[in-house]
Amino acid sequence: MAADVSVATVNRVLAGSGHVRPPTMQRVMAAAEAIGFYGIGAIHSRVAAARAKYRFGFLLHQPSRAFYQNLAAALRAAAGRMQDCEIDARIEFLDDLSPETTAAHMVALGRDCDALGVVAAVHPLVTQAIEALQEQGKPVFSLVSQLSATGEVHYVGLDAWKVGRTAAWAVHHLCKGPGKLGILVGNHRYRCQEMNESGFRSYFREHAPDFTLLEPLSTFETRAVAQEMTERLLREHSDLAALYVAGGGISGALAGLRASGRAGGLVVVGYELMDITRAALLDRTLTFVISHPLERLADAAMAGMVRAAEAGPGGGSYTSVLPFEIYTAENI
Repeated sequence: MAADVSVATVNRVLAGSGHVRPPTMQRVMAAAEAIGFYGIGAIHSRVAAARAKYRFGFLLHQPSRAFYQNLAAALRAAAGRMQDCEIDARIEFLDDLSPETTAAHMVALGRDCDALGVVAAVHPLVTQAIEALQEQGKPVFSLVSQLSATGEVHYVGLDAWKVGRTAAWAVHHLCKGPGKLGILVGNHRYRCQEMNESGFRSYFREHAPDFTLLEPLSTFETRAVAQEMTERLLREHSDLAALYVAGGGISGALAGLRASGRAGGLVVVGYELMDITRAALLDRTLTFVISHPLERLADAAMAGMVRAAEAGPGGGSYTSVLPFEIYTAENI
């Protein structure tokens, strides 16, 4: 047999009777397609009917931000690639990132979904929403930024400590000499941003103590504030050697650099390869970019959510720490 299964197994697939594992059904379907089997339509129908079906909800940040649109596209594509099950990916964006709004939308989205993937700041209200959902048997996955340091909430993303230290390594080796370093952070309640900054500082304490790290300025995850904080740094520190954008607001930081006339005059490290950062790398406003591998992140999230949904309560924790991508003007 082309599918390397028994005639009885093929008959069960065709008849839709008896239990046949999804991978075996996929193998039978692939063999039928390869030999041009006349009953391929029936096999397609049986395979589709036998696939497990899940609805996964995803709560992401503002729809105006390119990174979250790119992440949403990657999640939709990953759902379509799942072979052993059918995924209905319901994706919602939040303009209001307050803990109250985030928690309320998590609970509402969880009513109709088998599992949730969220990007959120650590806050008691968010924690309460997660606990309520998990008590209902709805697994919650934190994407991009961890919601628990102890594995109580599933996580798919980067090792933010390594990200921060890698950003520091780049600044250290790209600066012509020791100088002042500005740091922009969106919100310290995002665990990834807190660890980005901690890793950044730890590198300089260990390897380059002659640099002066200024106190971080918060952008509150907004373009306008990020631009204002960048212009303030440049105005108050004419000798600024580098800028590290450790969280949200990269578009505002780039706008502030260009408006000040200092673009290209200092080392700038930021996050995520997208149209705006690609252009900034090319015109030298941005020096170095650390980026999530979105396709791998989305695939890992889907696989983990399926596993958690199948396992049910007590199925253990799922953590997938992904390798990050590095870009300069020479490799985009």
